[in-house]
Amino acid sequence: MNVKDKLYKAIRHPEWILGVILRRCFSRMMNDRNFIRWEYFSGMGKFPNLENPTTYNEKLQWLKLNDIHEEYSLLVDKYEAKIIVSKRIGDKYIIPTIGVYNSFDEIDINQLPDQFVLKTTHDSGGVVVCTDKTKFDIKAARKKLEKSLRKNYFYEHREFPYKNVKPRIIAEQYMVDESGSELKDYKFFCFDGIPKMLLIVSGRGKDQRQDFYDMDFNLLPVYRKEHPNSGIIRKKPVNWGKMKDIAKNLSSGIPHVRVDLYHICGRILFGELTFYSGSGNIPFIPQEWDYKIGEWLKLPTS
Repeated sequence: MNVKDKLYKAIRHPEWILGVILRRCFSRMMNDRNFIRWEYFSGMGKFPNLENPTTYNEKLQWLKLNDIHEEYSLLVDKYEAKIIVSKRIGDKYIIPTIGVYNSFDEIDINQLPDQFVLKTTHDSGGVVVCTDKTKFDIKAARKKLEKSLRKNYFYEHREFPYKNVKPRIIAEQYMVDESGSELKDYKFFCFDGIPKMLLIVSGRGKDQRQDFYDMDFNLLPVYRKEHPNSGIIRKKPVNWGKMKDIAKNLSSGIPHVRVDLYHICGRILFGELTFYSGSGNIPFIPQEWDYKIGEWLKLPTS
């Protein structure tokens, strides 16, 4: 987001500024509970009910504080997750890894293919896409990735799985779907191993659009603040049943996780696992869907 976009967003949504201030100035000073309450307020305009949560977004805040499992850290590590997932569903569903590095200096750009993706393994957003190595801005890539390497993403939203992930850089094969220009995300919202809802994200980095579907691939009348629908009537992927089976497999035994997949000309590829979609701070419109989805999420009792 450039300066102009940030100013525009600050004017339209002054509450966004509070979230920025919290993360940049008070993140390490506040305890988890207070930080979560105030960040939720900055996104939702009210404080969460952490004692008796009823909405989906409130329950995600409860999970941040109470559903603590060390193994989740491996599942959000973009390198380690690929190893775990390949053992469960097979290598053919994994985007090929070119290399993994502890620092940017370890990367030999000359040895990389003409097109590739570099991303940090421990956070969200630390991604550099190269579609033409002859035009690759190494200086800009270094700046972005080294900034990500210095960050402990846990302190951004108090999402425990990220707290102890080792910061590294992974190089992956560049992928593009049938559009020839992007890679749409197929994000399955799964609850106790059962996929209940799909979110398709398109236009990422340009004009992002989001569309929600049920498990019969019917478009749902809901969207999230700042992320309008695409207006496109999409066809059901040819491997729709297999995509649901993979989502069910990878979410088994977990109260809630979002399984992100790609579908490229009939080929299914694993993206990542996300435990707190939107960090639980993005309103659903209409609001009733926050309660409806919240009913699917059964919180652990012990």
